[in-house]
Amino acid sequence: MKSKKLVVLSALSAFVLVLSGCSSGGEDSSGLSIEVPDIPMHQAMGEFEGELNIVNWSGFVEPAWTDKFTADTGCKVNPRVAGTSDEMVTLMRTGNYDIVSASGDAALRLIVGGDVQPLNIDLIPNFGGDIASGMKGNIYDTVNGKPYGVPIGRGANLLQYNEEVTGGAPESWDVVWETNSPYKGKITAYDAPIYIADAAVYLMYHKPELNIKNPYALDETQLAAAIDLLKQQNTIIGEYWSDPVAQITSFVGGNTVVGTSWEVLRKFAAKDNLKTTLPKEGSTGWYDAWLVSSKTKNINCAYAWMDYTSRADVNGAIAVNFGMAPANIAFCKSSPEAQAHCDTFFAEDEEFFKRIWPWTTPIETCLDGRTDVKCTSFQEWTNAWATVKG
Repeated sequence: MKSKKLVVLSALSAFVLVLSGCSSGGEDSSGLSIEVPDIPMHQAMGEFEGELNIVNWSGFVEPAWTDKFTADTGCKVNPRVAGTSDEMVTLMRTGNYDIVSASGDAALRLIVGGDVQPLNIDLIPNFGGDIASGMKGNIYDTVNGKPYGVPIGRGANLLQYNEEVTGGAPESWDVVWETNSPYKGKITAYDAPIYIADAAVYLMYHKPELNIKNPYALDETQLAAAIDLLKQQNTIIGEYWSDPVAQITSFVGGNTVVGTSWEVLRKFAAKDNLKTTLPKEGSTGWYDAWLVSSKTKNINCAYAWMDYTSRADVNGAIAVNFGMAPANIAFCKSSPEAQAHCDTFFAEDEEFFKRIWPWTTPIETCLDGRTDVKCTSFQEWTNAWATVKG
């Protein structure tokens, strides 16, 4: 679960929702079937309604690009900044908002809950060949073959390290998990239930006998193993972070030597000795997408907004403003500055992102396709996370 802005530095809260009570289902190309409400998609564009109410991460909706959108369509943009994925889910469930810039740990909750509608991609022409292939068709926003999200951008949860202390890039995440870490007491970790997936990624590599195939699809035994690892880490942790500024300050001040970070946080730290790496085990990450409310009264403005913000120039502006890889990689070739930004955030490097597991809400339906067991839900993850720090 993501406390997602440098501007809005909200602490994360635990959202204790059980994903249930669904009414229809289908099967996607992988054979995975998830029960979701049967909600019709928009069939044809009509007249613009005059306004658009958006729940968004800070920095995603700014006058630099909203003014032109309003001038072109007459749709007045009314943004509401949210600090966490939980807050986004809560706001969207009021029915007062038309569209949301959801991360994967919120998107599937909204889809399964019937709070958002499947999309008619034919009505979004800019959602085309220039959108990064790795941001299309992911389980967090594409269910039973139906797309629910239009990609905005993505980023990885990387291992940040103080090179003056480590002497180079650690090859493994073991420096933050194992009790023999030379950096005991100077390790930081992300403070949220979704961080359980990071433990699962580590176990996938080092304990194949657990048979974890997807870090968001954990049965009771696999979840217990991840929690045991997290409790082990707790004995060597220096601090947990949810406030990006606090994390930056801790690294810059030398209180932290290694730990979870985002590339944009390293950039904001502006210290040559602080670097990031993707260790051999891979990692988790966050992928953001626009999702449209199933209760929206401004459907045409919502579709126009998704198409407009999928343009290379607008999508690139959002990505640069926040600090992430843009979804529309045509932006990368638009200028030397754009290319430098894309290179920094691995925007065109699908081999890099193949090693990243996008945040996805854990649900009882096993996302790895298993049908002989019941996987653990996000509520169970939240309850388990509460036991980690004691």
